Amino acid sequence: MTPYYLTAPIYYVNAKPHLGHAYTTIVADTMTRFARLSGLDAMFITGTDEHGDKIVQAAAKAGRTPRELADEVSAAFRALWPELEAEPARFVRTSGPEHRAVVRAFLQKVHAAGDIYFGEYGGNYCYGCERFYTEKELENGLCPQHQVKPEYISEKNYFFRMSAYQDRLKRHILDNPGFISPERYRNEALSMLEGGVLDDLCISRPKTRLEWGIELPFDPDYVCYVWFDALLAYFTALGGPDSAEFERFWPESEHLVAKDILKPHAVFWPTMLMSAGLPLYRRLHVHGYWLSRAAKMSKSIGNVVPPLETARSLGLDAFRYFLLREMHFGSDADFSEEALTARYNADLANDLGNLFSRVLSMAARWCGGKVPAPEADTEAETDLKILASDSLADYQRFFADARFSDALEALWNLVRALNKYVDASAPWALAAAGDMERVNTVLYTLLECMRKTALHLRPVMPGKSALMLAQLGVPGGASGGAQTDSAQTSSSAGTRAGPPVGTLLGEVENFGLLPVGAPLAPASNLFPRVETDRSAAAKAKAGTRKD
Repeated sequence: MTPYYLTAPIYYVNAKPHLGHAYTTIVADTMTRFARLSGLDAMFITGTDEHGDKIVQAAAKAGRTPRELADEVSAAFRALWPELEAEPARFVRTSGPEHRAVVRAFLQKVHAAGDIYFGEYGGNYCYGCERFYTEKELENGLCPQHQVKPEYISEKNYFFRMSAYQDRLKRHILDNPGFISPERYRNEALSMLEGGVLDDLCISRPKTRLEWGIELPFDPDYVCYVWFDALLAYFTALGGPDSAEFERFWPESEHLVAKDILKPHAVFWPTMLMSAGLPLYRRLHVHGYWLSRAAKMSKSIGNVVPPLETARSLGLDAFRYFLLREMHFGSDADFSEEALTARYNADLANDLGNLFSRVLSMAARWCGGKVPAPEADTEAETDLKILASDSLADYQRFFADARFSDALEALWNLVRALNKYVDASAPWALAAAGDMERVNTVLYTLLECMRKTALHLRPVMPGKSALMLAQLGVPGGASGGAQTDSAQTSSSAGTRAGPPVGTLLGEVENFGLLPVGAPLAPASNLFPRVETDRSAAAKAKAGTRKD
């Protein structure tokens, strides 16, 4: 199987996780599940970034040691992922001994290549970003991320000769249009490499100022700069650059980050890899911010959205769906409870939930609660299958390109078409007229398209997808079974020859994989509609009217 290696960020432990962290990790989990369903040997990793000035400051403010704070917050991140049904294969702590060994070996290699030198530098230092800013990078004299005035610091340090790789990196980005996406961030990275010489990177901090870090192997009086340290966690998760897993997975590696850490991933990291003589990652995916009350989430503003409480309000699967549907990947999106409820009612309760409810009820009434055997298609079925093929193909194409909102909209073109097909075909009228062959064809067409829809939703809504498949009589639906990433085919009578029902392979072209005679759920209530203040008021008003 072709390998697929995706990294979510190594999250900083100066504060506990919020919605932004949850979003990035859910996206990583969703991308990995999609890759597995597409037949790849896929995994994603994440972890916690635990060194640097901010950790020392946050620990001091909390009356803790840096180690105590790191242990506590790292545990909070690690505990959150199962609650969100996110399943990283590895979790790296940068304070661990395995990571320390990887960092020191890498530093030694770059040093031996002549790309690290000792010098003195004075510059505008933002403690929030833990990096120096040039005057042109500041906005009205302030850090563009934290909107605070940086502190001017002058000290002797070690520097990475990043400028030596400026032209090579620029050429790589130009020659590989998909290296950084969406395109706006590719253009932003290119702008960082134009208009003069790229600055060299200060990669150390003197222990007289900062002791909480990994000592440089060639000078124990200095610790490694936090970004030069944290980026190497992507190697640590694979056992280091000399491991067999590295050889297998690294050539297919992709990174997923928020836009605030574009420069370290698009500039620092590739030049580090070039210096060490190692292959570059394959692709960098960059997303925007989740805003709350039209502002970036911040503890100081008081607009941080707690992920677990929010996920539990309408259910985890609905929460995951909302995050991927509402944000157009690469752009910012505004989060509100009202938007979450509106999306839930419109897409999940009214469209998808209503479809399952009405079709399963009709199958219970006229087909004995089992998947019926279809007869010959009419023009209506032919047209619907063409639409379904187009929708599923668009979904798969958009999803593979990290265009999740577009992918789900393409899938909902099918969901809405299925509801319209129910109305246009009117199985109740066909049954009343005694045309049971036509009833069977209509219901089988609906059930098979519903199976395809449920399978395509598995990366986004793993729990509800499994439940939908179980309600459709797909073997192992509720427990995973045939719907896991393994290639299994059903041997039930009536199943037509085709690709396995547990992957997306062949789902665009092939119809008829739903086993005839499989038992169906007699009813479905996947997404009960949520009453909003407005709808409750309207109902109350209607109830007081007099005819």
